[in-house]
Amino acid sequence: MTSIVLLGTQWGDEGKGKIVDLLTSEASTVVRFQGGNNAGHTLVVGGKKTVLHLIPSGVLRANVTCLIGNGVVISLDKLSEEITSLENQGVSVSDRLRISLGCPLILDYHIAIDKAREAHLGANQIGTTKKGIGPAYEDKIARRAIKLSDLSDEIIFREKLRLLDDYHNFALTQYYRQEPVDISMVFDKTMGNWEKVKGLTDDVSNLLKQHFDNNQNIIFEGAQGAMLDIDHGTYPYVTSSNTTIGSVFTGSGIGPKYNENSIGITKAYTTRVGAGPFPTECTDSAGNFLAEKGNEFGSTTGRPRRCGWLDLVALKYACELNGITQLCITKLDVLEGLSQLHICTAYKTKDGADLFYPLEIFELEKISPEYVTFSGWSEGTKGARTFDSLPLQARDYLNFISDALKIDISIISTGADRDDTIMLRNPFCRND
Repeated sequence: MTSIVLLGTQWGDEGKGKIVDLLTSEASTVVRFQGGNNAGHTLVVGGKKTVLHLIPSGVLRANVTCLIGNGVVISLDKLSEEITSLENQGVSVSDRLRISLGCPLILDYHIAIDKAREAHLGANQIGTTKKGIGPAYEDKIARRAIKLSDLSDEIIFREKLRLLDDYHNFALTQYYRQEPVDISMVFDKTMGNWEKVKGLTDDVSNLLKQHFDNNQNIIFEGAQGAMLDIDHGTYPYVTSSNTTIGSVFTGSGIGPKYNENSIGITKAYTTRVGAGPFPTECTDSAGNFLAEKGNEFGSTTGRPRRCGWLDLVALKYACELNGITQLCITKLDVLEGLSQLHICTAYKTKDGADLFYPLEIFELEKISPEYVTFSGWSEGTKGARTFDSLPLQARDYLNFISDALKIDISIISTGADRDDTIMLRNPFCRND
């Protein structure tokens, strides 16, 4: 038995879904442990594209059990839609998906508050997906959340919903000057969705322990990326959950002793959706090249992603924070066609002092990224299946990253399809 954790090491959108899907050929279980339907994991198998938001990325493998842990906030609307969409495509879901009864619910109040808050902030808005994720996590921390388990008792649900209705509708009408949410509509819709999913609920923590006891290979699938972590990211331009290693355990109900490998997923360049600091952002032709060739649009919102050069300062920070043992580099093929490439190796203040952590970079006009320049390449990357078949310049680029971080690269993605991958080391193989 081996368990691996797959974590994004940038601002999300690193291609985690593809790597989870790839590695489930040797896994029996995939677990989502944080986030909500603000995540968008894109899988391409045989040229067919599937975008998942809540259901773990192992669902396209018929032998894989998919678990949603208690750390995930759930929109029953979106979950029901996702299940129906997959089953209409012939993908078996209901017999393999299990959801923790401890998951807090995203209700219409949360979405309304999220939208109203962003509109109220105007130019200072965070850039949320407006899916209600933040307000749902706020209710969890404030101990007023409605959890999936509450729906099994209609009387309990009605009373908790009444209290939530009073609280959120007061904020909507009196502070944000928006229309209130109809409590009857929320109740009826939620109970209707509950009937569709209640047979899928279970004690995920206990299921995981059983899977470990049965020596099964397990993948923990992160959403978003380390630099969006609520505690360790570029606050306040972050998501509302912990996207880093500790959330694996609190969000699924198992202990750290079960984790054997932490794999950091990073693009061969850097992207970011929404507002917030981005030291290596390119607003010139190179940025446009990356955006267009990389099809850099959010899979959840459709918003264009900001693009820039690979940032080793942020990447090193993320790797140290998460105890990353192996690296996976995605979208290497996107760099093909650029005459020169750059990697940021340091941040300097205007007076020449070093800055070591991305948490220190809010006043961007006071820092200057320092770069190492590489020769580009024009062909030979897309769809490559072996390291030696890559252009020499691409190999030099990858070796520089690995040497600078002192972490081995185990997987290289050279295209969107599942098979467009170079496997240098199988993460499920033990070091011994």
